[in-house]
Amino acid sequence: MGKLIYGAGREYEFDDRTLSHVKIALVTKLRRHESFLLNWEIPVEQGGGRMSLWISREIPLAFVFNGSRPPTLNERWMEALLQTSQRTGGMVVMPESSVEDRPASEE
Repeated sequence: MGKLIYGAGREYEFDDRTLSHVKIALVTKLRRHESFLLNWEIPVEQGGGRMSLWISREIPLAFVFNGSRPPTLNERWMEALLQTSQRTGGMVVMPESSVEDRPASEE
């Protein structure tokens, strides 16, 4: 499991593959000087619920990966993450399978 470290050392766990895609999407937005919400569901084994973070260039951000090699990136998944970030509710971290199941016309 990788970790997204945000602000004053708060750590949030994601599997390395998901975190790799979230990292690219976040960096893309921040390079454009765009602030936004990042949203995800907390797995039941971690207590359940939902999490939202306000992502801004002014708040320290780090990514720690458990694996030593980055995965091959799925462009459709990254594009889907970036598309959700344009909505009022912010970027939604969705499973890769939900993107693969959607026809390209819905993206």
